[in-house]
Amino acid sequence: MGRHVVVGAGQIGSPLADTLHRKGHEVVLVSRSGRGPEEVERIAADASDRTRLTEIVRGADVLYNCANPAYHRWPTDWPPLAASLLGAAQDTGADYVLLGNLYVYAPPTRPMRESDPLDPPSAKARTRARMWQDALAAHEAGRVRVTEVRAGDFFGPGCVDQTHFGERFFPRLLRGKAASFVYDADQPHTWTYNRDVAEALSVAATDERAFGRAWHAPSHPPVSARHIAEVAGKVAGLDSARVDVLPGWLIRTLGLFSPMLRELEDVRYQFTRPFVADSSDFENTFGMTPTPLETAVEETVAWWRERLAA
Repeated sequence: MGRHVVVGAGQIGSPLADTLHRKGHEVVLVSRSGRGPEEVERIAADASDRTRLTEIVRGADVLYNCANPAYHRWPTDWPPLAASLLGAAQDTGADYVLLGNLYVYAPPTRPMRESDPLDPPSAKARTRARMWQDALAAHEAGRVRVTEVRAGDFFGPGCVDQTHFGERFFPRLLRGKAASFVYDADQPHTWTYNRDVAEALSVAATDERAFGRAWHAPSHPPVSARHIAEVAGKVAGLDSARVDVLPGWLIRTLGLFSPMLRELEDVRYQFTRPFVADSSDFENTFGMTPTPLETAVEETVAWWRERLAA
């Protein structure tokens, strides 16, 4: 068993820390707030401080980048944070495992694969692509071992902020109201259960075959947001599960006052036609398949019900 340092205590970092702990590893979870599962060591720190982060990482086997700056601040907040994480991995000899996303590819006309060229269509996407390119360059230069696990849009227990299935989706359904969705709710889309992402990261970090390339996390066959709502209605025993789509003009108007909503226009292309990732390479290489969709939605509904009751 090894010592693993996870940066970011959000919708992936916390379940990853829990997954690693259950597998018997020593786990340190780093975030600005110092929150996270009680079973692991939690440290409140600014991960963009390379000196401080290097102190924390020293002696670790693996460093995970599961941080998630505010969506509209990616171009400004990610570069110093990513440089600190990569630098700490190089300074300490820890393997470096990044959580990535599908923004790095051009708008697809077929299922996306890891071998597709990076062709990011926005400033935020270019920031994410540069993070991987810098890390891979360090790997190829022999300064550090790196791998990246890219996932579709997350859903699952703990997924509240910066997610399509947050406060205005599952909670509204469970209250008997229509879920709110920003884009076309009928387009096939790759969604990834957050606990599957955590498992995939833990697998990639401890398998020699993972390093030196990026992978797609095991994800369900593409379905629409409306289908997710219908599955939620079924497992929750609801009479109906409706989805209201917010009109584009309203989002643009609200975006004048909300930086977060303003940035949503950059990813509208992901919902104007099928947005699908092929995760068969990871599944076939490491023998991992995604949690069945109904099970994943059932666990998500149970988490939201507990949260709402509290």
